[in-house]
Amino acid sequence: MINRYFYKSSLHDFISNSTDTIFGKISRNDEGDSVKEQKYAWSEEIEIMQEVLFPWRDENGEILFEYSIPRLGKRIDVVVLLRGIIFVIEFKAGKQEYLQTDMEQVMDYALDLKNFHLDSHHRTIVPILVATEAKTFSTQLLFSVYNDKIYNPLFTNAEKLQELIASIINNEHALPASKYDFAQWAISRYSPTPTIIEAASSLYQSHTVEEITRHEAAGAALEETTQFVLDIIEKSKTRGEKSICFVTGVPGAGKTLVGLNVAIQQSLKAEGKPDSDRNLAVYLSGNGPLVKVLTAALAKDKQKREHAKGLKCNITDAKREVSQFIQIIHRYRGNMLAKIKLPIENGKLEIDETKSVAHQTAGHGEVEHVAIFDEAQRSWDLDHLAGWLAKGGSRGGMKKVPDFPMSEAEFLIWSLDLRKDWAVIVCLVGGGQEINTGEAGIGEWIRAVNETFPNRKVYLSKHLTDKEYAEGNVADLIRNNQNAQQVDQLHLAVSMRSFRAENLSNFVHHLLDRNIEQARAIYDEFKDKYPIVLTRDLDRTKKWLEKQARGSERYGLVVSSQAYRLKPLAIDVRLQPDIENWFLADKMDVRSSLFLEDAATEFDIQGLELDWIGLVWDGDFRFTDNGWDHNAFKGSKWQKIRQPEAQSYQLNAYRVLMTRARQGMIICVPEGNPNDHTRKPEFYDGTYRYLKSIGIIEI
Repeated sequence: MINRYFYKSSLHDFISNSTDTIFGKISRNDEGDSVKEQKYAWSEEIEIMQEVLFPWRDENGEILFEYSIPRLGKRIDVVVLLRGIIFVIEFKAGKQEYLQTDMEQVMDYALDLKNFHLDSHHRTIVPILVATEAKTFSTQLLFSVYNDKIYNPLFTNAEKLQELIASIINNEHALPASKYDFAQWAISRYSPTPTIIEAASSLYQSHTVEEITRHEAAGAALEETTQFVLDIIEKSKTRGEKSICFVTGVPGAGKTLVGLNVAIQQSLKAEGKPDSDRNLAVYLSGNGPLVKVLTAALAKDKQKREHAKGLKCNITDAKREVSQFIQIIHRYRGNMLAKIKLPIENGKLEIDETKSVAHQTAGHGEVEHVAIFDEAQRSWDLDHLAGWLAKGGSRGGMKKVPDFPMSEAEFLIWSLDLRKDWAVIVCLVGGGQEINTGEAGIGEWIRAVNETFPNRKVYLSKHLTDKEYAEGNVADLIRNNQNAQQVDQLHLAVSMRSFRAENLSNFVHHLLDRNIEQARAIYDEFKDKYPIVLTRDLDRTKKWLEKQARGSERYGLVVSSQAYRLKPLAIDVRLQPDIENWFLADKMDVRSSLFLEDAATEFDIQGLELDWIGLVWDGDFRFTDNGWDHNAFKGSKWQKIRQPEAQSYQLNAYRVLMTRARQGMIICVPEGNPNDHTRKPEFYDGTYRYLKSIGIIEI
């Protein structure tokens, strides 16, 4: 675990000590061996702050250098705790300009402390950007648009920093403290709720799950489960065994985070080791946008770290390295399919040795010893996979494979079983979800182990026998398997939901189920800390989103994949966004979500999230006196969706869209157009009235 800070001292001791003494303490705590430029910056910062804080040298106050913000994977240059105020100071030594990205950075620090640092919740927080050689400086002291005691970012040069701090103290009427009230601040509980992108990035930078999760209990559970899986990996390696383990968890508990943690830790362990001892792991998901965005985010992290060391690293090489341990499952499956002998005879798969050369230890398997399958219950059953392969894939562009004899689960186990030495499969299992057409459920994995791979060691969460998994039949499926072992450590029992709306998913559930009173009651509970508002104007939607976001918080527009009649509003669902840049690019990039031009659908955003969402509600899913009316646009008119399964998919699409915002959401229900038969006002008015009847505030 990294240090919470590199240096901490009372103001009196800080000013009394020499620059060299303080610099030595900071350097000794720098486990990362910072580059020479950073060390020069520390010396300058120490000298500046000793002069700036001199007037308050005898007061109860404290200064910290390099205070860790693990959710962001960064450190605050300087924190000053004085007269009940938290000064968050970011230095840009030798700079003459104030860059927007630097302003966002210092605001991010302030927001992170306000939202996630227990002893900062009710404090006044002042973010200050110091460009030491700048000619201009802040003269206005303004709180941000929220009533949360965070100042808008201030900027100053080194010479005016003392004057600025004095102005803040005067503005706050802050008196000297008779006793020190920041005694526990530096070690106060830090409880973040990271996005999956932030979490993966922090793990990749060698932070632990305890440092980046919201609840101590959640962090401890994630670490315990991760460690148990790592122990299984080590045991399997030592004993030359092939094992499979099943991880379960309540919704939002962090199963994906466990999978990424295992993959990243194994990858970091493998760095610099010879091929024979690399023990690589790969995280596999069928969620294409999730894999693409995570790969891009981690590749950018990799590139930044290498550049900070003075090393060359282009983004293509960085992505290639990250792709070694995060992949779309179809690519992994395709690599293995390319090795089999065709045609398949007698219902048995064989390796075509003209297509694959056996490795000394890997055999004809892939290079990874460990494969982590996210949402393993969604693997395809035999009929669906065999039919898909027989047609040559979704579009018929692949080589056709007739008479395929295995379900996806069985084939993936078979693929790992080809290794001659040892292998581990980790199945991350979601429960309580409807099984869609072609999805086999977790029971198929266990059936395949029992019937085809009976010698595999099986480690199961004790909760896998609950009724929401394999229709409650898991206990029967493992009863006669002598290699199956049930353990507590493979279940995650603590949820890590949105930090502003613990009950958001319940609210959406009741809204979609037309339970008006229950939905209204939950909305009233969280509307002040998690705003959800309503409008009929798209321009107003965009302005609201831009006004809410602070620092580098992200916002964007989302729509249903069936929202075909938003084209007059310049939203065309047939034009897919560049999802990597939609999630990661800045507001100057037209492809970014922040530009508010491209809208993401439920397929683009499932498994991911933004801080603020603008949901534009089309006439595909309408509220009427008889409940929800399901429609699909075909040709030049709407047609009713009558199949219950298809109706369920559409309802779940809106469920996904309404649960992607971490901090708040605006719902835009267009007015429609009486002169357009595809956009009649009655297609939209019922939905608008229903949402308003729940109590959602219109702006």
